[in-house]
Amino acid sequence: MAVLRSQPGAGWPRPEWRDAQDQVAVDAVRHGAARSPEIARRLAGAELSAEHVRGVADLAEIPVLPKDDLPGLQAADPPFGGMLAVPVASLRRVFRSPGPINDPQGDKEDFWDMAPAVRAAGLGKDDVVLNTFSYHLTPGGLMLDGGLRAAGCTVIPGGVGNTAAQIEIACAAGATGYTGTPQFLLTLLERARDQGRELRFKRAVVTGAPLPPPLRTRLQNEFGVDVYQAYGTADAGMLGYECETKDGWHVPRRMVIEVLVPGADRSAAEGEAGQVVVTSPNVVYPLVRLGTGDLSAWNPEPCRCGRTSPRLVGFLGRVGEGVKVKGMFVHPRELAAVLAPERSVARFQAVVTEDDSGQDVLTVRIEAAPGCMLDATAVIRLGVRIREAVKVRAGVAVVRAGTIPEDGPALVDVRGGA
Repeated sequence: MAVLRSQPGAGWPRPEWRDAQDQVAVDAVRHGAARSPEIARRLAGAELSAEHVRGVADLAEIPVLPKDDLPGLQAADPPFGGMLAVPVASLRRVFRSPGPINDPQGDKEDFWDMAPAVRAAGLGKDDVVLNTFSYHLTPGGLMLDGGLRAAGCTVIPGGVGNTAAQIEIACAAGATGYTGTPQFLLTLLERARDQGRELRFKRAVVTGAPLPPPLRTRLQNEFGVDVYQAYGTADAGMLGYECETKDGWHVPRRMVIEVLVPGADRSAAEGEAGQVVVTSPNVVYPLVRLGTGDLSAWNPEPCRCGRTSPRLVGFLGRVGEGVKVKGMFVHPRELAAVLAPERSVARFQAVVTEDDSGQDVLTVRIEAAPGCMLDATAVIRLGVRIREAVKVRAGVAVVRAGTIPEDGPALVDVRGGA
């Protein structure tokens, strides 16, 4: 892997890893060039043939495709922007993620390869696991569901919300594991304790939201839950997971992960943050240098667990416009699609904060257009439309004219741990 070879230490990563990664790069480009019109167009634009790519180092000649470009590609060539390598009718499911971005699921069991993250957390055939990611339209619920089932777990498909019902079924079934955001895990545990009930979660795989160290410590010390992070996207599947040392995310061998400095698109130096860029030979949805928009860096130190795979240090921020709120990406363009046509709205700005328990809070501030009145009914209507668009409940606050700067960003994230 070219980005890894720039790191110090001749033994990191091992030669067999580098050789395997070179083959992954070749397979991804050749399969993509043959079956994905989008990849073929990018190669042609760079005046490259698929045969030119003989390893990871050659990927540097191919432009990065930002994930923020996918909505436009898919709108121009529905449903997948020329990226799908199989007929749509052969897919098991089609999802709609925030963006909006359409995501395919092929017929393979554990299509997103989440099982290694589940097994690394110590969950297996003797565990009943409450999965609190959404099973509706977005793929998060089935991403984790597939990994849990592949690891032998019994799954409770809890989905989003319905806190009381989720506590009831988790207690009744004796659930020993949890998957979801760390903030919702804390909510369930606190709510159950307030009710005089005991959730028996021993291990949890969390993703989709930050895990500040104080929250991890509290979940472990106060509630006895051993928490492990996983990292993945609907496009590429699992990209990294924590082992028992909890010192970074081990990356999978089945794809090439580069860490590139945004703008320059050069390999990040030791300790330097960069965008996570993915190349995958997935037979259904091949990817060549897809920029996830997530920032991370490489940890070149050997892991105490004994695994030899390289590790990312964790989540260091975002490059693109999207911000994760309650495990879902919220994009300014989605908010604009709802609010820009509203004649009563002069200007808007979404603000992401945290409440006292660490839960994400999305508030959309709105200035009324001159001569227009935004009454309680209008505010409720706008709140419903915003939730339908971004899949997250948002508060709507009407503010006086001049409160929102004319050149201010449409989406502001002021969370301390984000």
